[in-house]
Formats: sequence, structure tokens, C-alpha cells
Amino acid sequence: MFDIDTDTRLNEYKDLEIIGRLLKYAKPYIGALLFTLFLMLISVGFALLEPFIIGRAIDVVAGDSIEYQQLIIYLSVFVGAIAMSAVFNYFQTIILQKTGQSIIYNIREEIFTHLEYQDIDYFNQVPTGKLVTRVTNDTNTLNEMYTSVIVSVFRNLFMLIGILVAMFILNAELTLLVFIVVPFIVFFSFLFRRFSRKAYRLVRTNMSRLNGFVAEHLSGMKIVQIFNQEEEKNKAFDYQNTRLKKSFMKQLLVFAIYRPTMYMLYMIATIIIFYFGGQSVLAGIITVGTLIAFHSYLGRFFEPIQQLAEQFNILQSAFASSERIFAILDSHPKVNDAPDAIELEDVKGEIEFRNVWFAYKEDEWVLRDVSFKVKAKESVALVGATGAGKTTILALLTRNFDIQKGQILLDGIDIKEIKTSSLRSFIGQMLQDVFMFSGTIASNIKLRSNDISDEEMIESCKYVNAHRFIEKLPGQYDERVRERGNNYSAGQRQLISFARTLVHKPRIMILDEATSNIDTETEQLIQESLKKMMNIGTMLIVAHRLSTIQHVDQIIVLHNGKILEKGNHQALLKKKGHYYHLYELQYQDQKVH
Repeated sequence: MFDIDTDTRLNEYKDLEIIGRLLKYAKPYIGALLFTLFLMLISVGFALLEPFIIGRAIDVVAGDSIEYQQLIIYLSVFVGAIAMSAVFNYFQTIILQKTGQSIIYNIREEIFTHLEYQDIDYFNQVPTGKLVTRVTNDTNTLNEMYTSVIVSVFRNLFMLIGILVAMFILNAELTLLVFIVVPFIVFFSFLFRRFSRKAYRLVRTNMSRLNGFVAEHLSGMKIVQIFNQEEEKNKAFDYQNTRLKKSFMKQLLVFAIYRPTMYMLYMIATIIIFYFGGQSVLAGIITVGTLIAFHSYLGRFFEPIQQLAEQFNILQSAFASSERIFAILDSHPKVNDAPDAIELEDVKGEIEFRNVWFAYKEDEWVLRDVSFKVKAKESVALVGATGAGKTTILALLTRNFDIQKGQILLDGIDIKEIKTSSLRSFIGQMLQDVFMFSGTIASNIKLRSNDISDEEMIESCKYVNAHRFIEKLPGQYDERVRERGNNYSAGQRQLISFARTLVHKPRIMILDEATSNIDTETEQLIQESLKKMMNIGTMLIVAHRLSTIQHVDQIIVLHNGKILEKGNHQALLKKKGHYYHLYELQYQDQKVH
């Protein structure tokens, strides 16, 4: 199975490529970001004044006679610099947070929209939990990067440049002595970057796996409990959880080594400064205030380096998340519209399969040279053993997959020449496993479409016998629907799906095992609804219960991807072929029961 976490595409993303793509999302907000940088530059300027003022104030106090007026001026400027720095920081933070949230909003929107147009096969192969992680957790990681890293990196770089300039102005010789530790800073930072990237990538991978595991097992909790697998699944969860914990510990270890290393280098630089600076003070070359100011600048020199390390930490996490987000955005659907694909104005509903060959995997044919024709408003049933290719035919008609050989025609037009959205707008599907969204019965039938009136919705529900049970509910059409519609029976969900299909006025209706899990009483309602719906448009039915398809116009019998027989119910029974034997077996089963 394809695993988005181990996709080799992840290793192809380079840092510059990631940065370039991330900056494209910030491009619409370049004005706000530049203004933030301007505010930040002013804030940095005020912050750089503070050590210089402190040094001058110390020299005033240490002088032969204290000049109180000059001291008050220095202290006033110092307080003013702190206040102005705080004010500019406040406005910078507000603007940056708003901008960052807008950028992340757009990224989430792009990911979800991209997923909406992915092939069904993509969702069959990629665990839902991992996709949820991409849309939520990974985008949140990017939010921290946009709001705290990008501008802060510039701030710290400006701060470092400003500090170096100030240190050179105060004393060039002491500044050059500080450069002794700079090669070590560069070397350890390079090592940190290398190991932290691997550590963060491992964390994101294991977190994604854990989310996928949890999502899958919460959905299948009924099976877990029925087979008393709680303890086994708990062990499996413990394995995933432990693996995530270990990857977090590796990440912490990398950072735990780097930060003390930087502190050690800071202490070495401090010793150098006080040793040689102290000698300069004793020799009368510099004042005590200058040495204190220089030491203050030295501390501030290492502070942005420490912050850059922390921000680099966030940046590595953001890069790891970006790789996964881009892996989704760079995965393209296999089924695409032709450049000159047409938009259908209306559809009669005539379907034809011409010598169709199809395989999910290369050379493992599911359909072999299948040909049949369905007239407009005709009802056709597909029968056969599991794996015969019945559901595949329905999936191919809606272009969930593209065939390898042959043609599929709708009203004489190859469906590859029709826009997929236009093709599907004329097809309604009613499946065995009815999916219902959280909301109300009305929102599930209308699918929040403003083009459908309440009268049309109620009329459709009456037509398919769904209105009978809906009108008895306390809230009727406004009755709440819980996750996946688990507060309704399988039969009720199926009748709602019939109404949902009908209200959107399809020209072709698809039923895939729509009555397999229904009780006898509800099945009678559904059979009555089906008979009515057969008069509306073309209908393709897949059913194992042969008793439910006796009144269709044509039955197509499939076996191992090939068509064995065609005809109506009575004609096929007279042939005493494959269909006759299927019917006989089912009839015997019914006699036994």
C-alpha cells in the first residue's frame, strides 16, 4: 500500500525549494510583512540603544563627581527606549499574527480543495488519519513558522549586525577577539541543522502513523470489541505511541546538546572579554562603562543566536510538515479532463460499453472485452459472483477510474470527451454503505444546495417512501443527524439516500447492493420506491438478491470479468445457464431458511 510518509518524493524536496514555495503563500501579504519588518527595524534600533546608555550611565556614576542631570537624561532615554521598543513590538506582533492566520487559512483551503478533486483510488490507499494530520497539525506547524520564525529570523539577523557594528564602535580589538568562537558557532549550528532535520522528519512521520492508527481503530471499534481484541489493539497502540515518544526524545536530545554548547561558547567569549577587557580598563584604554556595555552587547549577541537555534527548531518542524503537505499537493489525479472536454447540456441516458478492458493493477484484468448497451430509461441488473466485475463497471461509468482498452459511451459520446463534473452531475448513486454527514436530514438530502426547495425535498421523500418515518420524528426534516447517521437504521439511511439522489434529478441512477442489509419490511418499501424510480431514468443495479431484480428490463450475468449471458429474468431461466444455477442456489438457500 502506498504510504504518504515513506513516499520517496519527500526526499526530493530541497530547503531552497521549500522556502521558495512557502514564500509564494506570503506574496499576497508582502505589504503587511514589509511594514512588520519596518516596525521590527525600529524596535531593534531602540533595543540596541539600551546597552550603550547603560554603559554611559555607569561611567557617569563612576566619575569623580556624579552629574545627576546627565544621569537622569540617560535613565530617561533608557526608559523611553524600552517603552518605544515594547510599543513597536506590540503592533508588529498583532499585524504578524493576522497575516500568519490568513496565510494558513489559504493553505488549508488549497489542501482541502486539492483533496476534493483527487481520485477515489487515492483515498483507498492513503489512511484518512494521515490526511487529517496534513490539513490540521501540519498547517498549524506552518502557522508558527509564519508568525514567529520568518520575521524573527530577520529581527535576529538585524540584531546581530547591529550588535557587531556597536561592538566595533566601542572597541574593535575586543570585537575581533569575540570572533575566535564564531567558527565553532557555525560548525555546531551546521551539525544541529543536519541532525535536527532528520529528528523532526521522524517525529512527523510517527505522529502521522499514530493519527492514522487511532482514526482507523476508532472507526472499527465495534469489530475490536466484538472479537475481544482490546488488549491486542492496546499493545499495537502502545507500540505506535512508544515509537512516537522515542522520536520526540531523539529530537529533544539534539536540541539539548546544541543549546548547552552555545552557552559554553558564550561563557568562553565572556571569559575572553573580561580577561582582555579588564586589562584594557586597568591600562586606561577603555572605561568600566564601556566594558559593561560591551559585555551586555556580547550577551545580546548570543541571545539571537540561541533564538535562531530555537527558531531553526521550529523551521525544521515546518520543513518536515511542508514536505508532507507538498507531497499531497504534488500528487495529481490519474483521471483528468481532456483539454477540449465538453459540458453536457442534457442527457438521455443511453449507455454503451464497447470492448472494455480494465485492470486495477497492470495485466491483472478485472474486465475482459466487456460489451453491452443500455437504452435510455432502461433498467439493467448486473449479477455474478464476488469479484466478477459488477461494481467495477459502475465505477468506470462515473470515471472513478479510466479504462485501458475500449470505449464507454454516454448518448454516443465517449465519456473521456466529457468533463468529469458534467458527467457526474447527471448520475445519482445509491450505495450499500450510505454515508450521512453531521447536520440535519434536510442538509443531507439537499447537500446544502440552495437550488433545491423544501417542497421539492418533501416531494422526493414522499416518492421514495422516506416521508413516512421522517414526519414521525420530533424535528421532522430538521431532526439532527449524528456522525455517519448512526442514530438511524440502515433502512432509514437508505431511503434518505434515495431521496437525496432523486431530488438532484439524475438521468442515470446507480444502485450498488442497496438492499443487502435491509430488513424485510423496509425492503418492501425500497422495492416499491425502486419501481417508481425506474420510470425516471436509466437505472443500473448490482444486487445479490435475485428476487429484487426480476422486474428489470435486462440482466447481465458476469463471471471472471466476462459477460456470460444477457436477457430478462424469464428468458435467462429458460436458458438454464449460469443465471439459472445462481437462482436455483439462492432459491434453495431460501427454502432452507
